[in-house]
Amino acid sequence: MKQKEYDKIFSGFKGTEGDLLPVLLRIQEKDGYISEESVSQVSRFLRLSESQIFGVASFYPKYRFTEPGRKSIKVCMGTACHVRGGKFLSDAVGWKLGIGIGQTSDDKQFDFQRGSCLGCCTLGPVVKINDKVYSRMQVTGLKKILEQND
Repeated sequence: MKQKEYDKIFSGFKGTEGDLLPVLLRIQEKDGYISEESVSQVSRFLRLSESQIFGVASFYPKYRFTEPGRKSIKVCMGTACHVRGGKFLSDAVGWKLGIGIGQTSDDKQFDFQRGSCLGCCTLGPVVKINDKVYSRMQVTGLKKILEQND
């Protein structure tokens, strides 16, 4: 991103510590993630260390530091989904795509996220690919869905 774009993002903010989360949200809305360059720019604007920014932002699962894939896979790991096999589904995604939670495949086709709770507890375990929710998912069914989305 160019400096003019950062200036536009920072406009309307006072440059105080309290602006951190909304500034990061604006960047992520624009780019889909928060790059190292963006963290550096925010650090200068807010006069905070980069480690402070990473420390605060990494606490919130909403913020991401890797470029998203064209298709986003989220495996629910809330209590209901976890006890019904969410961990097995998570492992299956990792094996099939060769990426771990929080990573994007080399071809930028998929990114893989862990969901704390997707709000479908009675339908668990649940996997969400982009905006489509797949309920009562089993590993064999998930592998077929991933092959169809390849």
